[in-house]
Amino acid sequence: MTARILDGKAIAEQVRSELKGTVAGLTARGIQPGLGVLLVGDNPASRSYVTAKERACAETGLLSEEIHLPATATRDQILDVVRRMNEDNRIDGILVQLPLPDSTIEQEVIETIRPDKDVDGFHPVNVGRMMLGLPAFLPCTPHGVLQILHRSGIAVDGAHVCILGRSNIVGRPLANLLTLKSKLGNATVTMCHTRTRDTARHTLAADIVVAAAGRPSTLTADMVREGAVVIDVGVNRVPDATRKSGFRLVGDADYEALLPKAGAITPVPGGVGPMTIAMLLHNTVEAAVRRRGGR
Repeated sequence: MTARILDGKAIAEQVRSELKGTVAGLTARGIQPGLGVLLVGDNPASRSYVTAKERACAETGLLSEEIHLPATATRDQILDVVRRMNEDNRIDGILVQLPLPDSTIEQEVIETIRPDKDVDGFHPVNVGRMMLGLPAFLPCTPHGVLQILHRSGIAVDGAHVCILGRSNIVGRPLANLLTLKSKLGNATVTMCHTRTRDTARHTLAADIVVAAAGRPSTLTADMVREGAVVIDVGVNRVPDATRKSGFRLVGDADYEALLPKAGAITPVPGGVGPMTIAMLLHNTVEAAVRRRGGR
């Protein structure tokens, strides 16, 4: 058996194609959805992510405006940019690229973003509404995972899902969304983390395993039962002398070892990553509709 490859890049293109139609209709009414991006510092990975997001905006017909501050930018300078974006009517969604050089101010920065422009879905208002199953901007990576499963015809309703990782960005919101009574949920969820005893006992019992621990080879072939679905959220750089860059990207799962055992698996790159960007665009378009009466 060879695992079915869940092509996140192709699914993301499908999402963007759907969004193009919505954006065209909004533009005909004089409404162009806009994304404001704040990048602080020169982290190469952050620069790459922002560039990919801006390219996707252009391809979908969204306005994208980037403000780049040096790594030495003060708290007040960063908050001032966010507040100006809050008041800019051209900007429907605000993305502050994380991590910030000073991680101690990240929560304050997130809470300064207006909830109706919080297209990352990190503001406590949106997190609370998501937890209650109320309309909210869903965090992009968890929502992307759900869309991969849904659009690939993988049944989540009644399934046992095991998540490796409890971050506020992926693990915890994904667990909540999977347990909601909805077309994307109704699963039974087990969450494992660094203090979990005998993690393999939980992963081997799961129909779907989501690796979101942030560490290469966290999920190995002996931890997954035959035919299980593996969703790999991890993006890790590992040294590779054969590459011009000197490194290659790998996930949190041992992809090659899992290929002959899993029923379906997402690759890295080309799996969850493109879906994260697609769902950011989805949230930005939805923000424009809500804010500017596009329906």
